[in-house]
Amino acid sequence: MGKKIRAPAAGGGGGSKSPGGVSGGGAKKGPTHSLSTDGRGKGTTSMRSAATVRRLLMYKQKPTRDAKGKILKQDLQSKELPSTRIVPDRRWFGNTRVIGQKQLTEFRDEMANKSKDGYTVLIKQKKLPLSLLADPEKGRARRVNLLGTSPFTETFSASRRQKRPKLATDDLAAMAARATAEDAAYSEGTEAGAIQDRDLVRENDDGVRNEVKGSLFEKGQSKRIWGELYKVVDSSDVIVQVLDARDPMGTRCLHLEQHLKRDAMKRHKHVILLLNKVDLVPAWVTKRWLHTLSREYPTLAFHASVTNPFGKGALLSLLRQFSRLRMDKQNISVGFVGYPNVGKSSVINALRTKKVCVTAPIPGETKVWQYVNLTKRIFLIDCPGVVYHDTTDTDTDAVLKGVVRISNLEDAWEHIPDVVARVKPDYLRRAYKVQSWESPEDFLQQVARINGRLLKGGEPDLNTAAKTVLWDWQRGRIPFFAPPPPLPEHMRRGFANGGKAQLPEDAADAEVDAAQAFIDGAAMAAMKQVGRRMPAARGLFDEED
Repeated sequence: MGKKIRAPAAGGGGGSKSPGGVSGGGAKKGPTHSLSTDGRGKGTTSMRSAATVRRLLMYKQKPTRDAKGKILKQDLQSKELPSTRIVPDRRWFGNTRVIGQKQLTEFRDEMANKSKDGYTVLIKQKKLPLSLLADPEKGRARRVNLLGTSPFTETFSASRRQKRPKLATDDLAAMAARATAEDAAYSEGTEAGAIQDRDLVRENDDGVRNEVKGSLFEKGQSKRIWGELYKVVDSSDVIVQVLDARDPMGTRCLHLEQHLKRDAMKRHKHVILLLNKVDLVPAWVTKRWLHTLSREYPTLAFHASVTNPFGKGALLSLLRQFSRLRMDKQNISVGFVGYPNVGKSSVINALRTKKVCVTAPIPGETKVWQYVNLTKRIFLIDCPGVVYHDTTDTDTDAVLKGVVRISNLEDAWEHIPDVVARVKPDYLRRAYKVQSWESPEDFLQQVARINGRLLKGGEPDLNTAAKTVLWDWQRGRIPFFAPPPPLPEHMRRGFANGGKAQLPEDAADAEVDAAQAFIDGAAMAAMKQVGRRMPAARGLFDEED
């Protein structure tokens, strides 16, 4: 029998090469298993690509063990703590944090105590839940949940319900008796002083009622002016309250300060008190007020002058230090608020060293708020003068504080007795060349005759002379200042601020240093001003004052 011989393949023998020169036995091999990266390049028909295999290998975290089961190697496992295991938590995938009621109460109490400190700086307010600072059951945060008591569908929809009104009384006689009892309780409360009603018209001892307060003395109290104030407060990071050094407590708006402390969304705003017009009072008065007011807020003395200012460097240094605390913001805004005619626009002009805001020695010159660029990161906001209405100030107090324009007064002579009572007689003699007088009216008559303010028939024009005296009062030509409170012994040693920046535990060292520098700078600026020579008008006060 003959052997069977296999026919050679087309194109050559078993070991011959193809015409193209490629060996028939050199074909590219495919992947040997599902997690092999060999042969998974471009042009392959395998189901998994090389990238997919590498990703699957990343998920494979089984430890390498020896024959006895001991772990030799395992990825993402610490050698010091080989038995540790990360416990999965759903909070990894959310941006919320859970806090207990006890921790929340402690947090509110601590923030309430720190917010009362004028030297405490709060940074990273964007990361802080400001709505949790105030208890929703207290203060302004408490609101009536109308939708909870009366849903929208039961009130306005087609299936609304008509509820029967709840009346305190069932018949007319009971309602009249109830009204009589409430009226008697109100009358007894107002007479005893238990009920304070500022709109109540009272009679004098002679049975004559006081005249209705004119609209002239309500300047700075309109809704438009208060709207401008709240715009400035909402837009400002730092609020500078400008005070008149002659009467700081009289030109201080305590209502605004309480509003900033009460509102949780504005509690982080920093307040600085600025004593303007320090050249119109003796130096010891300014230093005493600095000691007194620095117990509550950072206080600086200032003399608004474009050519020769005082306190400009201290205020600019304080604002620059505060801008370093707000590095998360592109710029900061500084709002200037206060009573009319205290010099808010003049302070801004002094900081810019040129006239950028319209100023005048009369109240109400600034009508709307305006932005002024101080540096690339600091903006100044000028605000119209605002007067809080719920005070015990009389019409004369409003005139002497500079709230009312003197030219619009019809009976200016009515306010002169208070001027004569507050100013020393020697200063009035020196200012108006009047030697002696028996009454304020006699004083006005002599002033009118000396200045030539006469009517027909040689009668003195008391109203015009009174306006002249009031003009001199507002412009600082008549020496006057409110006496500061006595300085306690423990306060004479320096400013007891002792403030430290309240920062989160994860705050960077630069933030801690910047916050502490701002607090120290606020106290040191006031201390340096106390030691410096204050500007004062020459010949305005006697040596004993």
